Amino acid sequence: MLAMRQGIRVLGPPDLDAFLGLLERDPVVNVFSDYRARTTSLEPRWLGGEMWGRFDGGELIAACHVGANLVPVMCERDDARAFGERALSRGRTVSTIVGPHDAVAALWNVLDGAWGTPRDFRWHQPHLELSGPPLVTPDAAVRRTSRDDIAAVYPACVAMYTEEVGVSPESGGGTDLYRARVLQLMSRGWSFGRFDDDGRLMFKAEVACSSPFAAQIQGVYVVPEHRGQGLATAGMAAVAEIVRREIAPTVSLYVNDWNTPARRAYERVGFRQTAEFSTVMF
Repeated sequence: MLAMRQGIRVLGPPDLDAFLGLLERDPVVNVFSDYRARTTSLEPRWLGGEMWGRFDGGELIAACHVGANLVPVMCERDDARAFGERALSRGRTVSTIVGPHDAVAALWNVLDGAWGTPRDFRWHQPHLELSGPPLVTPDAAVRRTSRDDIAAVYPACVAMYTEEVGVSPESGGGTDLYRARVLQLMSRGWSFGRFDDDGRLMFKAEVACSSPFAAQIQGVYVVPEHRGQGLATAGMAAVAEIVRREIAPTVSLYVNDWNTPARRAYERVGFRQTAEFSTVMF
């Protein structure tokens, strides 16, 4: 076993059961880490990073995903600070810090000043869940997309990402990688769209990750010329219905607090806030 500092060590396949048990304390909020654990068995070479665990008396009490994203898992403030101090020793390798607000804030209190100036802070992002039928009639025209739809879907994915994040996913030569990600979601049955009679995309959304407990939605987007027509509300109702029936029993997402139209649409569908997330973007 690797030596531990502040009770922290890198987790591996032998820790999988204990890690999944930790996540079950709040399985919907922890869906990203649950998905990563189940698809990699916590093997670092498959994770493309590491999963750190913090122990007390031999019991796993908190964790932190360290890959493209730094994601605290079931962290009290002391746990987050301890993970932050470990992260300081290796320098920044992540593009975002994201997770429950208090844990992200505690991490950033340690890392601030050492990891450079972030591109954006999004401190208040309501985390929403839907565990029952939608409250509005789903749009029956929403369907899973396939590779045959890539010409219509991919530009909308790029536009949504650029609008949301502030930079294009194609910048720096990222076109092939991002296109492969969009196709991967399609192949999993995790990409959904609504098209007009001429095959032009009007609304889209994807499942980002899933577990036996929940599926997290990302990339919700209505093309600009069709906004204000209720497509997001009816479209999300349709996506939620399909996801709950065929992928996971609870649908979750998190949204920027300033995105009033999106928050109103989700509320009409029946989503309710259960936590608050924060994101620090580099």
